[in-house]
Amino acid sequence: MSAAVGVVVVTYRSAPVLPALLASLADAGSNPIELVVVDNSPEDDGVEALVAAFPGARLVPSRDNPGYGTAANRGIRALSPEVRWAVIANPDVVVAPHALDALLAGAERHPDAGSLGPLIRDPDGTVYPSGRNLPSLRTGVGHAAFVRVWPRNPWTRRYRNDRELRERGVGWLSGAFLLVNRAAFERIGGFDEDYFMYFEDVDLGRRLTKAGHGNYYIPAAEVTHTGAESTRHAPRAMIVAHHRSAYRYLASKYHGWYLWPLRVVLRIGLAFRARVARG
Repeated sequence: MSAAVGVVVVTYRSAPVLPALLASLADAGSNPIELVVVDNSPEDDGVEALVAAFPGARLVPSRDNPGYGTAANRGIRALSPEVRWAVIANPDVVVAPHALDALLAGAERHPDAGSLGPLIRDPDGTVYPSGRNLPSLRTGVGHAAFVRVWPRNPWTRRYRNDRELRERGVGWLSGAFLLVNRAAFERIGGFDEDYFMYFEDVDLGRRLTKAGHGNYYIPAAEVTHTGAESTRHAPRAMIVAHHRSAYRYLASKYHGWYLWPLRVVLRIGLAFRARVARG
């Protein structure tokens, strides 16, 4: 029998969308699946019964809602020791047939891989830019300033890196559905738990790269992300969380003491952008 692949799903009031993900896992790959669901919901909303119906699945209640990355780390730790490859997934994802097999085949082609990600489609079939370059200060500021009014500006194009739907190394991959080399993931400490939500996947890609591992976009594997099921319950709070995480990422990248004026400007600029985004 092939070695089991771990699948860690982080949920938050996600009972309406979780059945579609669980059903899609049946045809996702030829390896057996060890499923762990980490539920960040303050109370059980039906997820427990759904997990109980999935053969061999385990539920990890996490009622304190520590955030996406922390919950994912708890899920990885709950997997059996022999699991070498693990998917970290949002609950509102539907996996195309054989997508896990395609990702694992990519891992064989890239023995240095720390993470691999599929082609992600939105519900209308359009391709989401899920394999991106790591944001520099210039591209990050240009993207943030112009993406709403000039979607194809040069900074956004450079950052999203979405022109080529081919297998390639990238700076980071979307945490909506991400296959990680468990040993590499644990060696760098998993997700940085100081991120509540957003940018934990950007930070993971950066730290895997620094540790000598590659991040690979594998478009032969496909999933559909039906969209923001967990975050829709508190959209204004999520806008704030996104901008706080953006500041944390950039401040950690440009951390020298002599760069404190830059960090002040970034904090003020991102706070202003968050206020505008909240309306």
